[in-house]
Amino acid sequence: MPCRVEGSSYATEIFGYKTQGWRRVFCTAGYILSCGALLLLFYWRPEWDVWANCIRCSLEEADIVLLRTTDEFQRYTQKKVTWIDLSTLALPFGSNSDGPLVADKDSVINRAVMKPQLKIRCIQVQKIRYIWDFSVKEFKKVGSLEDSNTCHSIHHKFGAGLTREEQKIRQLVCGPNAIEVEIRPIWKLLFKEILNPFYVFQAFTLTLWLSQGYIEYSVAIIILSIISVGLTVYDLRQQSTKLHDLVEEHNKVQVTVCTKSEGCKELESCYLVPGDMLLLDGKKLSLPCDAVLIDGSCIVNEGMLTGESVPVTKTPLPLVESLMPWKTHSMEDYRRHVLFCGTEVIQTKATGRGPARAVVLQTGFNTAKGDLVRSILYPKPVNFKLYRDAFKFIIGLSVIGVFGLIYTVCVFVSHGKPVADVVTMALLLLTAAVPPAIPAALTTGTVYAQRRLKKKIFCISPQRINICGQINLVCFDKTGTLTEDGLDLWGIIPSEGSRFQKIHKFPSSTPLPWGPVCGAMASCHSLVVLDKKIQGDPLDLKMFEGTHWIISHFPDLFQAPVEGIAILHQFPFSSGLQRMSVVSQKIGEEQYDLYMKGAPEIVSSFCRQDTVPVNFLKELKTYTSQGFRVIALAHKVLITLLIACFTTALAREEAESGLVFLGLLVMENRLKQETKPVIRELAAARIRSVMVTGDNLQTAVTVARNAGMIHTGSKVILIEAKEPEGSAPASIAWRLAEDCKITLEGETCNYHFAMNGKSYQVITKYFYNLLPKILVNATVFARMSPGQKSSLVEEFQKLEVGGVGGWMDVSPSSDSHGFQALKMAHAGISLSEQEASVASPFTSQIPNIQCVPELIREGRAALVASFAVVKYLTLYGLIQFVGTALLFWVSIFGNYQYLIQDVIITLLVCLTMSLTEAYPKLAPYRPPGQLISPPLLLSIILNVCFTIAMQTCGFLLVKQQPWYVAHCSPGNQTVSPTSPGENGTSSGAQSTVLSYEDTTLWPLSSINCIIVAFVFSKGKPFRKPIYTNYVFSVLLALQLAICLFLFFADIDAVYRATALTLCHVTPQDVILQNKHLWLLIKAWFGYQSNSQHRKWQRMLQSDPSWPPVNAKDFEAKSTDEIYINPTYEHSNE
Repeated sequence: MPCRVEGSSYATEIFGYKTQGWRRVFCTAGYILSCGALLLLFYWRPEWDVWANCIRCSLEEADIVLLRTTDEFQRYTQKKVTWIDLSTLALPFGSNSDGPLVADKDSVINRAVMKPQLKIRCIQVQKIRYIWDFSVKEFKKVGSLEDSNTCHSIHHKFGAGLTREEQKIRQLVCGPNAIEVEIRPIWKLLFKEILNPFYVFQAFTLTLWLSQGYIEYSVAIIILSIISVGLTVYDLRQQSTKLHDLVEEHNKVQVTVCTKSEGCKELESCYLVPGDMLLLDGKKLSLPCDAVLIDGSCIVNEGMLTGESVPVTKTPLPLVESLMPWKTHSMEDYRRHVLFCGTEVIQTKATGRGPARAVVLQTGFNTAKGDLVRSILYPKPVNFKLYRDAFKFIIGLSVIGVFGLIYTVCVFVSHGKPVADVVTMALLLLTAAVPPAIPAALTTGTVYAQRRLKKKIFCISPQRINICGQINLVCFDKTGTLTEDGLDLWGIIPSEGSRFQKIHKFPSSTPLPWGPVCGAMASCHSLVVLDKKIQGDPLDLKMFEGTHWIISHFPDLFQAPVEGIAILHQFPFSSGLQRMSVVSQKIGEEQYDLYMKGAPEIVSSFCRQDTVPVNFLKELKTYTSQGFRVIALAHKVLITLLIACFTTALAREEAESGLVFLGLLVMENRLKQETKPVIRELAAARIRSVMVTGDNLQTAVTVARNAGMIHTGSKVILIEAKEPEGSAPASIAWRLAEDCKITLEGETCNYHFAMNGKSYQVITKYFYNLLPKILVNATVFARMSPGQKSSLVEEFQKLEVGGVGGWMDVSPSSDSHGFQALKMAHAGISLSEQEASVASPFTSQIPNIQCVPELIREGRAALVASFAVVKYLTLYGLIQFVGTALLFWVSIFGNYQYLIQDVIITLLVCLTMSLTEAYPKLAPYRPPGQLISPPLLLSIILNVCFTIAMQTCGFLLVKQQPWYVAHCSPGNQTVSPTSPGENGTSSGAQSTVLSYEDTTLWPLSSINCIIVAFVFSKGKPFRKPIYTNYVFSVLLALQLAICLFLFFADIDAVYRATALTLCHVTPQDVILQNKHLWLLIKAWFGYQSNSQHRKWQRMLQSDPSWPPVNAKDFEAKSTDEIYINPTYEHSNE
């Protein structure tokens, strides 16, 4: 059974293999005999390489491992098992015996060392190192402290630092603490690009064409391919350089590390290992690792991770005798103790024991920033049917090409042609059926769309632009996305004697009176003073400003003013706990106070019920139903509490109990003025909008109504699910927001579901079979944690099986660690310009949701353009395929004919067809998302039928003409004229091919290509009309003019160069002989012919003496030369 690798971007299975010498010998011989073709095949399919060279074995014996992703793509990667030799280090006494190698007995390093050799087996997957754990027979991730450590063990094992010997062991095993992104050499990028199957097939095609003498065309394609490869390599190199520069500066940071034997000293951050003890001396520091704070407190800027440049307070890990792992002990809020890599330490607060201290948790790519960089280096593959269908499409064309190959063999063999000619011509027809540019054509619309989006939306994943064209649901956060970033303080409703008092509105001429409410507003926050400016969460800032107090920093409380509140300890806000608390002391008094603020439902549960007003829920609903954001306040007096307890044995749960309810703080959060029109536009386009927020459920429902997500008259069904309690099973309740009862089956589509995060969690665990039914009509999700947001996006994506298309998540900068949802979504858009937004496929420079319809419009235009180019290239290949197949009976298209069709027509059409801009209005339906679909296939089939009929008729009709002369037999390409206008056959040097069949089919196929380009350039409803694409319109007109000129021009040099001959009869029966039509057109445009005949005619019409009457004229010898078309003359001989 395969094992699984933990810690990679996606679930991965791992299989063990052992190299066999005789297999490798046979494979090497195959590489040589196949001229490298087998090696190239193994490069494309690494699993075949492993299967051919190795035999299956256990992971313990393996020297090669094969990794396979467990997603729908089943991608394989091979890795070599390497050894880490520890015998060269000066190891502590007893390391060769059964004793542990490192002091931490639970460390995987002790279980991975092979004794007495002192070697460790390892592999490296996506920048993460894994070592072989002999005890469980699995590869385990190394580079981080074990999660099994308790709070007590972290303090006692690592609080004094590591020994120097253990540091060296960990440095060798874990690797350097550096997020190294290689600037990939140009030659590597070049080789990887040209070994793409598309370019390999193109190289084969060009080799074949060059062997047949199509030098000019082949050289043109080679030049274009070099330009294309060069631009791609340049772009990849630029991206690699930018990412390298982004992370390189943080790899060499000077830090202070304490060891058991040598004390504290400065060293470069690349030498840090998990377990090291960092000293934070108060200087500003960009953290080079993940570390858990064990002493003191810190204020950090986590903008790199959260996208929110707001100071965050970190508190030390409590020293408690608990057997639970430290993360489990801290529940969802363990992050409040962790300093993440890449975040900036702004301020530190020391304790009586000295400066703030932190233990290194993770290093290198195991860190939070390393994970962010890895998500860019190894993005989740895009599962979009367009790209899968493109491969099937090419396979289908290849089948047609194979039929053409068989047809060619039959024709040439029946005429007794040499084997070399048969093989060459058969392969030539095969390559004609499969245009090698189809994969590249899928990106043309994307490239132009990305250029148009560049001014408004930055994109790091261009292939997702096409996916945006299929979006039919958008998930929005509320605060900062639908509503304004800042909140306005609307009022405070104090509570006294378990009754709500008169509301105190803001702004007010009357200052807020001193009391517990004022104390809570003045102290229960995480604001800090930086550069003489108060900074912090916008909600905290507005609340504090309402008190008209000031913040000052006093290291010694005795230096503080007489009046004021000293904040002694802080339990920071957590999105998981939905509350925060502070322990404070009024200056000059011995009393200690605990203040709490948070979600009303949560805060009220910590209060004594006799202090909570009876009409609490009714009052709360009164304001939340109006769209206000409501925060509850609570208070508790701590009389016997000592200051020293605040950072040691004081348990949060013990302190936050038996509180007195103080009242409700009401904040006004206005909708952005762009929100309602955008939601209305999306609704008109039948694109569903969903709100996913951390706010109160009733507030979210009200904002959804005000924004237009829930239409007037639509019912909202609130879903409340509860986990099992004792013998009672899990339950789910449905009720109308208007307090009416309803059954699930009793409603049609005129309703919306709304629920909070707890209910969602219960439903996913106990009522998963109901989840798809709920999600179809669910519109509001409130009190959702970041993990629940990611889960919700994933569940929405699963509904794609039921006919739901693309999904998008637009997340604001206000959600801590919420960027995981952006990465999960098909087209995540970040409204933040912080460093963390580089993990999001799209980053909007527009600070509102106007970017959403803009991206969808461009996505639809890009998707339609990609389809148009693919259809055009397919028909172009089949048009050429049909013409070449017919001409195999007599000749073949000439070199310059191919050059004109491929470069002057097709290439320019492909480059300019996608220039048409997106239509400004979103249509109420999406463009087709599948290449293999009846409408598209029918379109191609009908056009192919028309092409076959037209070219076959032309091919047969020209033979019926009295002036037709057969010039060459099947397969003769080497036809040379014996004199101007005279055709003959030759087996010598290759020259131009002149035949009536060729002259008939080439203009028919060329004009057919131009017509197809025009037909497939449809504008409305997804793109603007074709005439707005000036370059493309002018180009089509010029191409048509050139084709007609080449067909009708009476110039011998032109005919000889383009391998044409002049025919007596052209398509005049259809158009040219329709005299009335041409006269009408000419009269409409006032056209006058410039031919000498027409000039004379006009001149004589204006001559009053003409025609002469009753006059006798005598013959005179003419001096004018009579011009005879030599080609025409000799063709009638």
